[in-house]
Amino acid sequence: MQILALNPYHGGSHQAFLDGWIAHSRHEFDVLTLPAYKWKWRMRHAPVTFADALSAPDRTTQSWDALFCTDMLNLAEFRGMCNERVWRLPSAVYFHENQLTYPNRDSSERDLHFAFTNITTCLAADAVWFNSSFHREAYSTAVTDWMRKMPDYPLVHAAEQILAKASVHSPGIETHTPRSTRRPGPLRILWVSRWEYDKDPDTFFEALNVLQQQGVDFRITVLGESYGKVPGCFAKAQERFSEQIDHWGYVASHAEYVTKLNEADVVVSTAIHEFFGIAIVEAVAAGCFPLVPRQLAYPEVLGNDDDFFHDATAQGIARCLKTLGQRVVNSATCWSDGGGSAEIASRYAWPNVADRLDRAIECCRNDVMSRR
Repeated sequence: MQILALNPYHGGSHQAFLDGWIAHSRHEFDVLTLPAYKWKWRMRHAPVTFADALSAPDRTTQSWDALFCTDMLNLAEFRGMCNERVWRLPSAVYFHENQLTYPNRDSSERDLHFAFTNITTCLAADAVWFNSSFHREAYSTAVTDWMRKMPDYPLVHAAEQILAKASVHSPGIETHTPRSTRRPGPLRILWVSRWEYDKDPDTFFEALNVLQQQGVDFRITVLGESYGKVPGCFAKAQERFSEQIDHWGYVASHAEYVTKLNEADVVVSTAIHEFFGIAIVEAVAAGCFPLVPRQLAYPEVLGNDDDFFHDATAQGIARCLKTLGQRVVNSATCWSDGGGSAEIASRYAWPNVADRLDRAIECCRNDVMSRR
């Protein structure tokens, strides 16, 4: 198949997803992208910019079998601006996130225009893909609740229509061989989440403070990206735990990033919002033991091993870390089953994920064509 892929915000997880799928797919892709900059402007102008690009003389003879885009594209506007050879393409949209339940980074009122754009994109698409069941269900519930608040003509069937063509397709990861031997030393604790309030870094650092007060020996590596205003707890923690820090800050080099993952024993999330948790999965694939809240997408993504989950309190997280530290002392690993990391990694390895995506886009096309 020839797939026309449109990525209006080509950076971060959006770029990694598309690049990974293309690298492992059996299909051919014609890709149009825009830089990952000013996402609101990208959602405004991308339909016009992409439609103009596809009407250029050098593209008038091109043809494709299906269209793929992300939630950052207003698909309804785009299809309305294209000629028949484009707007009739069977289309699948991938929701990395959505603008109805994605947390605001500040206290400003949510711009619901973009949330409604997501709805019209869903309604215009032939297939709607979510990165987790948690995401799909949370979004459909939010759409239903929101429509009930409309002054008149509420789209009362919107969520139902979206769910009828919705499915779940996880992102993939590039797998790497975990370390074969562990360097001696205390428990090595890893943070890989964004430096933002919805990841609840305060609770994470408070848990480390509990360990420190109890005299528990540990080392920490703090990775993850930061955007704009960084929660003040990071600067305080950098000073408080200066003697325990192995690394502090974002790592641009992928090879160096993987090295940091391989060196850690346990990766901790205290997120109060997460649609999937790709950074946690990458860390687990590198050999880290996950310690995450029993909520959001984590039970679905990682499985229901009780040892994976904390109670979302600093004291509870500290207790779990102390137990894992004792495991490291006893057996040089946090894993009680040596195959746990490999099983999770295999589930999300790009060759396996790409095959599922290939079959999904084929089904999308076949379903649409059978109705014409």
